[in-house]
Formats: sequence, C-alpha cells, structure tokens
Amino acid sequence: MATTNPSAALVPVTPVFTNLERLALAGFLASYSGLTRQAYELDLRQYASWCQHHQLRLFGAGRADIERFARDLETRGRARATITRRLCTIAGFYRYAVEEELLDHSPAGHVRRPRLDYESHATGLDRNELGALLVAAGLGSAAEHALVSLLRSTACGYRRPLAQTSRTSGWSAGTGS
Repeated sequence: MATTNPSAALVPVTPVFTNLERLALAGFLASYSGLTRQAYELDLRQYASWCQHHQLRLFGAGRADIERFARDLETRGRARATITRRLCTIAGFYRYAVEEELLDHSPAGHVRRPRLDYESHATGLDRNELGALLVAAGLGSAAEHALVSLLRSTACGYRRPLAQTSRTSGWSAGTGS
C-alpha cells in the first residue's frame, strides 16, 4: 500500500475580481437592502460566475458578452421577466461603475432586453373584478346573489360556517328563504 505525503508547495491563486471590480460590486450593493439587495446579489453572482466560466473579467466584458449571457439564460429556460431583471441589474452595476469613474463606459448601455408581455395570464378574477361581480349579483335576484356569493366563498378559499354565511347574507337557515 502506497501512501502519499501532502505537499507543502503553495499554489498561486488568481483572484476572481480585481480591486476595482470588488469596489464597484460592494458600492453598488451597498445602496440596496432587504429583498432587493438579495435579488441583486443573486443576479450579479450568477453573471460573475458566467463570466468566470467564459474566462471574462467583469470589467472586460462587452455588449456581445452580456447578450450571450442573456441568450444562455434563454436556452436554460429562464422566464423573460427573470432575464430582463438580471440584465437591468447588470446595467445598473455598470452604470454605477461609470458614475464612480471606475469604468470608462458601460458595456450594458445598449443591450437588448426581452419584450415583456404585460397582458395578464391570470386564470381567475382579481379583487376589483370580484367586487364588480358581487355588486352586479346584488342587483339581481336573491338566488343570483347567493350563487355568486357561494362561488366566491369556495373559489377564494373562505371556509366560514354555513350558519354564519346564512346570517350575513340575510337568509334564514330554518325557512330556506
């Protein structure tokens, strides 16, 4: 059985970020807090990791590199809103570096962002639509109002006891009217 002795030789390690890149990252993130900061940290961590994987320095990346990053996110199935947010974070980071005179110009200034579809794809009613439906049902017969109220309570997850529902809607539990 052969044993190996650990070597005491030092292996030089190249730092991931230059001092200017580290200063820009810290300064950019310092102006945010809470969930916004966490989201920006995640975005920049993923972008920096992608840059490192492609042997790019943060301050050495160009517009084409940032667009390649976006295309890579698309091929990995990320939503357009996620890609747009990440690109906005990257653009904000580079804008901060330019404003602080750590970088001459922003490579993200003219990066194309995915178009977002602002039309809702919700499968249900929002609060205002539900309110309008209840008002319209209240103008109809008692049976229509009761049916819409019942649909509202089951669809929205309300689980009030039947007796309480009967009292609040003006129905008598004993007579059925």
